Amino acid sequence: MQIGFNLPTTGPLIEPDSLVRIVTEGEALGFDYVTISDHIMVPRHLASKYPYTGTGEFPAGASAAWLEQLTTTAFVAALTKRLRFVLSVMVVPHRPAVLTAKVLSTIDHLSKGRLTLGIGVGWCREEFEAIGAAPFDERGAVTDEWMAACQELWSAEAPSFAGKHVRFDDVVFTPKPVQRPIPIWVGGESAPALRRTVRYAHGWYPVGTNPQHPMNTASTFERGLERFREFCRRGGRDPQEITLAHRVLSGPGVRPRGRVAGEGELFTGGDADWVGDIRRLQELGVTSVDVRLFGTGAAQSLQGTIDAMHRFRDGVLSKLG
Repeated sequence: MQIGFNLPTTGPLIEPDSLVRIVTEGEALGFDYVTISDHIMVPRHLASKYPYTGTGEFPAGASAAWLEQLTTTAFVAALTKRLRFVLSVMVVPHRPAVLTAKVLSTIDHLSKGRLTLGIGVGWCREEFEAIGAAPFDERGAVTDEWMAACQELWSAEAPSFAGKHVRFDDVVFTPKPVQRPIPIWVGGESAPALRRTVRYAHGWYPVGTNPQHPMNTASTFERGLERFREFCRRGGRDPQEITLAHRVLSGPGVRPRGRVAGEGELFTGGDADWVGDIRRLQELGVTSVDVRLFGTGAAQSLQGTIDAMHRFRDGVLSKLG
């Protein structure tokens, strides 16, 4: 089981010295990867609903400062030797396809092949409009075309592409990524996300707290996996070819152990609960789990976050073997 932790890209811990300490401490503690989130500019007033809370409220708020994801990832790459970094997730239509392909290829090249590309289509219409991104209602089709263009640039010696939004021919695109290919994990639990996973991804990367597609108990998680396998069968893909990863939006001790329909709620409670939850997911075929260890109580401070990381290492990571 690979265990990751989330790097702050918003809030009080985004100063350079704080990020350096968190990233280097995570690598020293034995985490396998760090996740980096993506927002560019969130308008003050949102009608769009965040998909991972019951109320639709966006936890970070609409007026928070945000670091840009890809430049932050390059910063992290220069600070580390072993740690992988997972884009969690990159909102594909936010950036032009060819420039995105070049930035990602450069990060993979300079990090000696440590990038995992988590992708999503985005949920915030107001942000799309504020930054002049591709039309929000076309974001699914745009995501698929962008990724096809990226894969062509990363793999072909003489790249050529003619899509609705992206066209190039007779170009040189080097250096290529070190990884052939860069692993792509699709975030999201919807039918389009599952179809996208089956069509071209290397991993499926759901969050358990989506009220529309809950995977927050062992039973609902198993049902989510069966739904995933059914999409694989329809798409002619062997589910064993696709990595199963899981993103958790909190850490141990944030909430007491909950129950849903009489069953224990995954990733609530203390260290022993989390060890059991991770082991259960491992039995179900999940190979990567990442957690958020900052942002509440004392963990809003740098020292509180470092302490939370150490507690997680001692109380959870060390128990997993």
